[in-house]
Amino acid sequence: MGNKQTLTGALLALTMLTVAGCSGQGAASGEEAKAPADPADASGTIKVLTHRTDLVQDGTMARYAAEFNKIYPEVKVKFEALTDYEGEVKIRMNTEDYGDVLMIPAVIAKNDYPKFFAPLGSAKELASKYRFSDKTEVDGKVYGVTTFGTANGFLYNKAVWKKAGIAKWPTSPGEFVADLKAIKSRTDAVPYYTNFKDGWPLTAWSNDIGSVTCDAEANDKLAGPVSPWKRGGELSTIDSLLYDIVEGDLSEKDPSTTNWESSKGMIAQGKVATMHLGSWAITQMRDAAEKAGTDPDDIGFMPFPAQKDGTYCAVLASDYQQAVNVHSDEKAAARAWIDWFTEKSGFSAKEGAVPALKSAAMPSTLKDFVDNDVTFLERSEEKTGDVNSIDNAAEIGLTKPDYRQKLVDTARGAQKGNLDDFFADLDKRWNEAAESAGS
Repeated sequence: MGNKQTLTGALLALTMLTVAGCSGQGAASGEEAKAPADPADASGTIKVLTHRTDLVQDGTMARYAAEFNKIYPEVKVKFEALTDYEGEVKIRMNTEDYGDVLMIPAVIAKNDYPKFFAPLGSAKELASKYRFSDKTEVDGKVYGVTTFGTANGFLYNKAVWKKAGIAKWPTSPGEFVADLKAIKSRTDAVPYYTNFKDGWPLTAWSNDIGSVTCDAEANDKLAGPVSPWKRGGELSTIDSLLYDIVEGDLSEKDPSTTNWESSKGMIAQGKVATMHLGSWAITQMRDAAEKAGTDPDDIGFMPFPAQKDGTYCAVLASDYQQAVNVHSDEKAAARAWIDWFTEKSGFSAKEGAVPALKSAAMPSTLKDFVDNDVTFLERSEEKTGDVNSIDNAAEIGLTKPDYRQKLVDTARGAQKGNLDDFFADLDKRWNEAAESAGS
């Protein structure tokens, strides 16, 4: 994954597995991490673990710390950026030494949060203030606050789509495929770019669950032997679109040669027309346009091609959540950092992302969504743990790239099979895992 990538669909969907051997090294005290009433009372040195190697290397995080110190002058903030964040933090969590503030690794099972993280307050209290607080709620307490959220959709080069004679967003998967065919016949651009080789961009398709039917609880409804890929279902609609794009020869010639970093310049220069990603990627593509000398405003963002009662919907998913190490000796200072970073730093606005703070405005990157009355849905996380357990037992990987890479290979003829058989196999495995879990 590119270091400038914030959080991919692989983590946005939060695969909650249990960490083998991660014991938290001792019983959690349950002591709440409370910020001091008076900033002058906060002191000490805190270490913040982060996956954003780019922001540490270019000095951005140090500048945030300097601003933080204007309010909390006695707290020293140190950052440790980890390239393989998930892998390294997972190992450290076998000890008590995993920073004072950290992003909750996707590998930690939600119900295990109290073993590793200090509670930040009651669910009722934090839900009124922050989006996505239910993501880290266990037994009425919240254990993490998201750095920001993201909407899902398709990044596209407006100039290329206009050149192909397309003036409106497609309202159905069939219309979307027809538009890509028009791009292929009327322009020199690759209509769609899978980012197959890097893998993680394929996981973003799972974040469309809910957008298809405008149902914030769509992901919760997968918790059972429900044949998720049955005809007309959310995942059937989502994965059929990807299959049809590739089978229709509307994507790059050789998926095994795609390159994430290169794709930014390709869409910025109009060599690629469309890619499926979270809204976090918009600023990166516009930055690439500036570097290429093309118009950053040509980078647009459209919702999944489906409507309910004439309205598009976009599910908002949470990025990494910041949490306080339950073993930290500087819980007050750690909580002060999380509160300041969430509410005062301006980080989410700079990243062009959905703010955790409910009172904050939507970012300018989603102006097209706001102007076109796209309905934003905050995805319910009530049964995420159950869904992930079934997914893991079925060995499918809704938040991993493997099964969609196999889907792409099947669509392009690199593997034997057809879509109906592919979906039937997924449904069989899902249902058997769900029935075993429920027995």
